[in-house]
Amino acid sequence: MTRQESAQALRRQQEEPGPNRWKALGVCLVAGFMTLLDVSIVNVALPSIRSGLNTPESDLQWVVSGYALAFGLFLIPAGRLGDARGRRSVFMVGLALFTLASASCGAAQTSLWLVVSRLVQGAAGALVSPQISALIQQMFRGAERGRAFGMFGTVVGISTAVGPLLGGLLIQGAGAEDGWRWVFYVNLPIGIVCLFLARRLLPDTPDAKPVRLGRLDPVGVVLLGAAVLALLLPFVQSRQWPGDEKYLLVLVAAALLAVFVGWERRCARSGAEPLVDLGLFHVRSYWLGSLLILLYFAGFTSIFFVSTLYLQNGLHYTALQAGLTLTPFALGSAVAAGIGGRLVDRFGRPLVVFGLATVAIGLAGAAFAVHQVPGRGAGWALLAPLLLAGIGSGLVISPNQTLTLSEVPVRHAGSAGGTLQTGQRVGSAVGIAAVGSVFFAQVAQDGWATAYDHGLLVSIAFVGAALAAAVADVVAGRRAARR
Repeated sequence: MTRQESAQALRRQQEEPGPNRWKALGVCLVAGFMTLLDVSIVNVALPSIRSGLNTPESDLQWVVSGYALAFGLFLIPAGRLGDARGRRSVFMVGLALFTLASASCGAAQTSLWLVVSRLVQGAAGALVSPQISALIQQMFRGAERGRAFGMFGTVVGISTAVGPLLGGLLIQGAGAEDGWRWVFYVNLPIGIVCLFLARRLLPDTPDAKPVRLGRLDPVGVVLLGAAVLALLLPFVQSRQWPGDEKYLLVLVAAALLAVFVGWERRCARSGAEPLVDLGLFHVRSYWLGSLLILLYFAGFTSIFFVSTLYLQNGLHYTALQAGLTLTPFALGSAVAAGIGGRLVDRFGRPLVVFGLATVAIGLAGAAFAVHQVPGRGAGWALLAPLLLAGIGSGLVISPNQTLTLSEVPVRHAGSAGGTLQTGQRVGSAVGIAAVGSVFFAQVAQDGWATAYDHGLLVSIAFVGAALAAAVADVVAGRRAARR
C-alpha cells in the first residue's frame, strides 16, 4: 500500500462515527456551556464587583465588553488553527487557558487585573468554541448530526438565558461583598474535569499536522482582526463614547473587510491556504444561514439585556428574582432545541421560519403583558410570553446551525463554524447597542414599562429581518427544486 493510500485509509477510519462520540459530545457541550455562560452571568455580578473592588463605571463596562471583544476577535483564527493543527489539541489549550483565566478573575485585587483576566478569558473561550461545531461535523453524520446540533443549540440557549439566575444564586449564597468571585471560581472544577476527559474522548483531526506560521495566513488574521475590532468597538462602547463620531469606525471596518476579501482571493489564486474559504459564501445555505443568525442574535441577546434592566432597575427585583423571571425562556429553549434537532432533517428551513415567527409572537406578548399587569406583578405576566419566545428560539438556533453547516466540507468545519459564531457576536453587540439606545432614551421620557416596550419592538424588528432571510431561503430552495 502506498503512503497516499495509507493516509486515505487512516482518514476514512478517523472520519467514521466513533463509539465514544456521544461521551465526547458531552465534554464539548459542558465546555461550550461554560464559555458561553460567561458572556451573560457577569451582568448580575456587576454591583457586587463594584462594591468589592471599588471599580469605576468605565472598568465595569470593560469587564463585560472586553470578554465579548476578545471572544469575537479570535473565533475565526481559532477555527482555522483547529482545522490545520488539530481540533482536540486547540480545544484543550483553550480550555486550560480559560480555566486559568477564570482563577485569575476570581483572585483579582484590582479592576485592571480583572479586566486583563477577562480579555484572556474571552480569547481562550474563542479557542474552544469553534472546535465544538467542527467536532460535531467530524463525529456525526445524517440525523445524528441534527440531534447533536440540537443539543448544542440547547446549550447556547440555556447558557445565555440562565446566566442571570445562576449569577444571582451564587452571589446570594456567597454574599454581596465577595460573591462575584464565585461566578468565576465555579469554572475551575468543571474545567479541570473537562480537560481530563477531553484528552481521553475527543478524536484527532484527520488532516492535522504541524504547521508553519506562514500557512495560517497571518496577514489575513491581522486584517480580519482589525476589521472585527473596528466593527465591534463602537457598539460595545456605545454608552461610554457619546456622540455619533464613533460610528465612523464602521466605515473603517468596511474598508478593512474589503482589503481582507481581496487578500483572501489573492491567497486562493496563488495556491496558499486562506484564513476563510470565500467559496463558502457561494453556497446559499451557508451565507443565508449566517445572515439569519447574525440578525437573530441581534434580537435574541438584547432581550435579556433590556429585561434585566427593566426588572432590576425599574421594578427593583433582586438579581435572583430577575433570573427566575427569565427562566421560562431558558426552559422553553432547552426543550424545543432538542426537538428541533430531531425534526430539522424532516422539515428543513421551514422549521426555522416557524421558530422565528413564534419568537416574534412571544416578544409581542411580553410587550403587551407589562402594560396589562403594571408594577411588580409584571414579572408574573412575563412568564408565559417568555416561555413561548423560548420555545421558538429553540427551533431557530440549532436547526439553523445544522442547515447552515450541512454543505460545508469537514476540513473547513472549524473556520466555517468560527465565521458563523463571529456573526453571532457581531449581531449581539449591534443588537444590544441599538436596543439599549432606544431603551435609555425612552426611560427618561415615559418610564420603565414604555421603555421596555420600545426596546422589545426593536428586538422584534431584528427577529423579523431574520424571518425575512429564512423565508428567502425557503423560496429560493423551492425554485431550485422546481428547476
